[in-house]
Amino acid sequence: MRKILPAHVPNDEHCYLENPERDGAVPVKLFPVGDLPHLTSTRDTRDRLDLVTENVPVGAQLLRADRIIYHPGDTAAAHYHENCSHVFWILVGSGLLHTTAGPVRLEAGMSALVAPGEVHWFENDSPEEFSFLEFWAPPPTDTVWTVAGDRCTWAPTH
Repeated sequence: MRKILPAHVPNDEHCYLENPERDGAVPVKLFPVGDLPHLTSTRDTRDRLDLVTENVPVGAQLLRADRIIYHPGDTAAAHYHENCSHVFWILVGSGLLHTTAGPVRLEAGMSALVAPGEVHWFENDSPEEFSFLEFWAPPPTDTVWTVAGDRCTWAPTH
C-alpha cells in the first residue's frame, strides 16, 4: 500500500512532494487556489475555477476539468461538444441538467455523463448555490451553440 503524506504549500507557492522512499521529487504538483485561473461568466453570474486546462501547467493532454458555481437563477446556453465525453460531479446544492431527453435534477454526490454530440445545459432553479466539477475527455475541439446569439463566454475575475 502506498503511503500518502500530508502536504503544506508555503506562501502560496507551487510545491512538489518529496518521497522519502526515493531520491528526488514525485511528479505531484500542488496549486494553491489563488494560483488557479478564476473566471466570471459574461452571460450571467456563474463562477469558474480552471483545474486542468491549457492555463494550468499540469501537462494533461487528454483531460480538461474545472469547477463551476451557478448562483440562483443562472443558466448556461444550450450547446454540445463533438468527439468529447462530458462528465459532471455535483459538489453542492441541486440544479437541472437539460438535454434533448428533458430535464433531470442533479444533487450533491451525483454524477452525470453527457455523450459526444448531446445538446445540454444547466439551470440553477434553487435559492442556493449549485456547484459541480466538470471533466472533458478528450478535451473538446469545438463547442457548438444551438441557439443563435446565445453562447457562454468567460472573463478573468479581478
